[in-house]
Parts: sequence; structure tokens; C-alpha cells
Amino acid sequence: MPKEILDELAELGQSVWIDDIGRAMLEDGTLKGLIDRGLRGMTSNPSIFEKSIRESPAYDAQIKELAVSGAGAQRIYDALTIADIRTAADLFRPVHERTGGLDGWVSLEVSPELARDASGTMAEAARLHKAVGRPNVMIKIPATEEGFPAIEGTLAAGISVNVTLVFSLAQYEKAAEAYKRGMARLARAGGRTAAVRSVASVFVSRVDTAVDRLLREKGAPKELLGTAAVANSARIYGKYLELFGNGGGTQRVLWGSTSTKDPAYSDVKYVEELIGRGTVNTVPGRTLTAFLGHGRCAEALTPERSALAEKALKRLADAGADLDAVCARLLEEGLKAFGDSFSALLSALETKTAALRRKA
Repeated sequence: MPKEILDELAELGQSVWIDDIGRAMLEDGTLKGLIDRGLRGMTSNPSIFEKSIRESPAYDAQIKELAVSGAGAQRIYDALTIADIRTAADLFRPVHERTGGLDGWVSLEVSPELARDASGTMAEAARLHKAVGRPNVMIKIPATEEGFPAIEGTLAAGISVNVTLVFSLAQYEKAAEAYKRGMARLARAGGRTAAVRSVASVFVSRVDTAVDRLLREKGAPKELLGTAAVANSARIYGKYLELFGNGGGTQRVLWGSTSTKDPAYSDVKYVEELIGRGTVNTVPGRTLTAFLGHGRCAEALTPERSALAEKALKRLADAGADLDAVCARLLEEGLKAFGDSFSALLSALETKTAALRRKA
């Protein structure tokens, strides 16, 4: 039987997770089938849950039950998401055990409303971790200035963390420092450090979208288009190797936002060009399907590639692309997008629950 391409990637040191969740895929065997083909984990965010809950009838029965009992929109959202995360974690539990805790993780994000509240984020992370009650769940915390102490404190409390919305090298370095401090505190307190893991989620394709737009406005050479995201990621990967090597027990780099936004580029661009040891790539369902269908597996990120990235980034800077400014803007836009999705979902749930109560 031919080897699955996701297993080939695992042999190269990269794990593939899926950036998607929905009750239908959890219940109809879709996710189990992907796990059987080598999928090793799952990530979620408020935007994914907003789309899944709004569009799928699979949630209606639970929403109706909770609405009739008097639950409000926030409580209903909590119940729906926690139920899905538990189910997904149970499906990935064999992967978690087989890989010694390296993979098999499922991520749940704290409320976007807490992005600038360190103490609130830590309290919410602890609450969600306890509510889900599964050993293979990571709590997602954004890489904001307020998020970094929350990341440290959450890890120190023995809770695994997915640091999300990392765009810049500076953010990545702060995430790595927070990880090291948090794990050191956990070790000093006698905690089970072996059971706690972390990833730093570096968002990729949005960087090309923003930089390409800027380059076109400035009339820059066309060969620079589509180069910023991978170069930025390769530079961060170089820093990862400097800080951690490529050992599995470290805070791994996770490539996020890896769907291709520009149809002029390959639909597996941000998978094939970011294959590197000690990393994770969390891909949307459509990108995963594309990669399973026609992806190619070969190591792309090497120390040499990271050195070349510096030259590419200098060319971009010379052409007028201020990557630091772009990354700062993308962080704010990402926070707003997740916040807007969260608010939209709560509003939709309020409307639906009011209608269901009237019918009850």
C-alpha cells in the first residue's frame, strides 16, 4: 500500500494539522478518515466556529435545547464550542498517545474580547482548559503585548498554549521568550513539564496579500510579488533553529493562514514552500484536499533557505515594503476579524434563541 503524503511529511519532521472544525465533520467520519490518512491535529478560531455554527443544521438541536432552558448566547456558544473540541480531542487522542504528546492537539481560542487583557486571558484559559477536560487541548492566546505575560502565566499553570496571530519576527521572539519563562516557572514549581506543549502560529498568506498590494501600488518589479510571506516565514524559522534547534520537545513553529489567496499562485504554495523539520502546518480543508491530491513532499526550509530569506526581505524593503508596518497592521486586522466574527455569531445566536423560545 503506497505511503500517504502526510506520513511522508511526518518523516521529514513536519506535522500537518487542519485549520477547520464543524460538527458534521466530527460526526460523519470525515475527520476520522483524515486522521487515518496521517492528519495529526486541529486548530480552530472564532471565525471558523462562526461559519460552522451559522451554516450547519447539526447544531440546531443543541441550540434549541439550551435556548428553551433559558441559556443566553454566550453560554450557548460556550457549550457548542466546548462540545466540538471535546469530540475532536477524543478523535485525536490515539495520535497524541502514539506520538508521545508531540501531536494530536486540538486548539480552542480565548474570547477575542480579551486580547488586551492579560489577567482576563489567563482566567479564561484556565476556565476553558478545565471545562474541556482533555489532556490534548491547547488554548490559543494572541501574540499581543498583553498576551505575552498571559502566555507565560498559562504555561506556568500547566496548560498547553497555541500562540496565535504571529506575523513578525519580533512577535515570534517574544512568544519564544514567554514560552521559556513559563516552562521554567512550571519546572520550578514541580509541574509536569513533559505534558505541556506549545506552538507559535505564524500567519503566512496574509503577508503576501498585503505586501503584494503595496508593491503593485509602488510599481515594484513583478518578480517580487509572492515572495514576502515565505521569506518572512523562513527568517522566523531561522530564529527558531537558533533558539531551539529542531527538537520535538520545544515550542514548535506552526504555519497558519496557509490557504492561497491569489489564484495566480499554486493552491499548495504555502504548504510545499514551508516544509521544514520541527514545524507544523495547519491547513484549511480546501488546501488539505489540494495537497492530498497533487502536493509534492520535499524539505524546503533549511538554514541556507533562511539566509536567502534575508536577501529577499532586503529587496522588498528597498522596493518600499515596510514589513514591520505591514505585520503590525495585520495583527490589528486579525484581532478585529476574530472579534467581528465572535460578535456576529453571538448576535445570530441571540436571534435564533429568541425565535426558538417563542415557538416553545
